[in-house]
Amino acid sequence: MSKKRVYAAIEIADQEIRLIVLEIFEARYNVLRTERVACSGVDKNQKIVDESAIVTAIRQAITNAQAALGYRIERVLLAVPSVNVMRSSQKVRVQIEDGTKNIRLFHIQQGYKNAIQKRLNEDVEFVNANKVTYEVNGTVSQKLPLNQECEDFMMDVDLLYADKETIYSYARCVEQANLEILDLCLDSFAIGQETAALTQSTERVTIQIDLEQNHSTLALFSTGRLMTCTTLDFGYLWFIEDIQKKYKLSDEVCYRLLQNIFSGQEDENSDVIIYIEQREDMRIEITANELAKACLPRIRQWIAAVNDACLPIVRQGKSRYVITGQGSNIPVLKDLDKSFNASAMIYQEQAIGARDGAFVCGLGMAYAWQDINRIHHDDRISANNNELEASIDSINQKASSVEGGFTKKLKNAILAEEE
Repeated sequence: MSKKRVYAAIEIADQEIRLIVLEIFEARYNVLRTERVACSGVDKNQKIVDESAIVTAIRQAITNAQAALGYRIERVLLAVPSVNVMRSSQKVRVQIEDGTKNIRLFHIQQGYKNAIQKRLNEDVEFVNANKVTYEVNGTVSQKLPLNQECEDFMMDVDLLYADKETIYSYARCVEQANLEILDLCLDSFAIGQETAALTQSTERVTIQIDLEQNHSTLALFSTGRLMTCTTLDFGYLWFIEDIQKKYKLSDEVCYRLLQNIFSGQEDENSDVIIYIEQREDMRIEITANELAKACLPRIRQWIAAVNDACLPIVRQGKSRYVITGQGSNIPVLKDLDKSFNASAMIYQEQAIGARDGAFVCGLGMAYAWQDINRIHHDDRISANNNELEASIDSINQKASSVEGGFTKKLKNAILAEEE
């Protein structure tokens, strides 16, 4: 019988901490809990400027989740920003020296360990294995070549590196919140796992856009690999900047307003008032028309900036855009998808309990960890093992002892009909 495994993933995003807790059982993923805690400890360049605020927010998110789940979370998967991303491909020959001539897991682990020892420079640190392929007896495959007969085999390990200072500062916040880091994952790589940008890039180049509050990360995927990343230093809050300054609105109100731009054409938005706020010194009334006229030109400018940045890639051949992140929840982007210089789609998260673009990264981290853990074979999970088992036993006991449950009522009804 398969064992239930619980993983928690943390993303230190623009102005908030995001936590998602998942249960993996027999290859099925179930979202158990999501938490979002406001935090202003990260600047527009994704640098940590208030470590104590982030630590406090992480602790709050963990505390909230633990109270709901009934067991402690001891370790997490941590997303790190795609800053100064570099890649390197390492080819490693692994000898089968034990006389069996059969490839076993420890041979693969040995080759992987040798590959990731590669250091590019002092400014970056290894984060993820981008893609791992194996060549055994002239056949190349991404499947683990366990039990295949050979005297040696080749491993081609594509490595991803990111900014060392950024990684350490993010990791330090999690550790100061008294959590162990199970693994690190580049946010763009994690998102690419969830959106399938990694796998689909074998057919055509995919440009993934992670639209967040204060920045937009562009990630290029090709041949099943994350090739490069770049960041535009403005996000969806820039769309509504003029109205925010005019009426001194909070970030939360501005985000909700962006979700109420009803059409991608300014003249199709009516003069109906969609926001009212009464203050001591003034009354605020914002119409759909005013909102659209202020925001739509800026959204088009943002699309134009994306088009300019990606034009050399688009010119090379068939490509497409995938838009995700919290900003992907802004409905009007679907009306403007034809404004991109290549086919564009808004990614819609389908996981029950986490149907929000903000959680795509957290979900993707779980997939990335499961993928590389085929090599690691790490049995650790995020939850405290004893408390998790006790929680499962308690649930099972309640389920078996409850009188009048739907299943029992249905069973009694069927038996009654048979009589």
